[in-house]
Amino acid sequence: MDIILLERVPKLGAMGQVVKVKDGFARNFLLRRGKALRATDANKAKFERDRAELEARNADRRQDAETEAKSLDGKSFVLIRQAGESGQLYGSVSPRDIAEAASAAGVKVERSHVLLDTPIKTIGVYQVTVAPHPEVEVKITVNVARSPDEAAAQARGEVLTGPVSDRAEVRAAAEALFEQEAQAAEAVAE
Repeated sequence: MDIILLERVPKLGAMGQVVKVKDGFARNFLLRRGKALRATDANKAKFERDRAELEARNADRRQDAETEAKSLDGKSFVLIRQAGESGQLYGSVSPRDIAEAASAAGVKVERSHVLLDTPIKTIGVYQVTVAPHPEVEVKITVNVARSPDEAAAQARGEVLTGPVSDRAEVRAAAEALFEQEAQAAEAVAE
């Protein structure tokens, strides 16, 4: 089906373009949400008449999205979830969870604005894209941890995945190495 886009649609086209899409996508998503019109002669004429109004409305929405993005840019959100020793979550973190965490922190984010290809299924620190408008994107940091202490450790750069015994061994080896370096530095200073 040929349609006229009324706004920019990612991976499809810009406002005013006539594109060919599958019938179901057009009927169930684009037409239903007011993002497009069928590409008939009457609708083409209607679009050209209303083009200035549509562009002004799009510019207003983009400006609102840019102010929202400025308040969101570079923010970090901590999500506490239950997970096994290997770091595998009992469940997953979805766009809804990220939007709720941002809203709880006082920043308005809708679930549909969070662009997450696949759900997050392990603990760690992730960069997530939020797009409040098709032309405005911003990166946020999502820190998924088992406890606030682990979230702080992950924020410092520590890797907390793997069995607890392995992490304890690595930490002990690192401490021993630092002690050896400190002793060597003292010996050189004397």
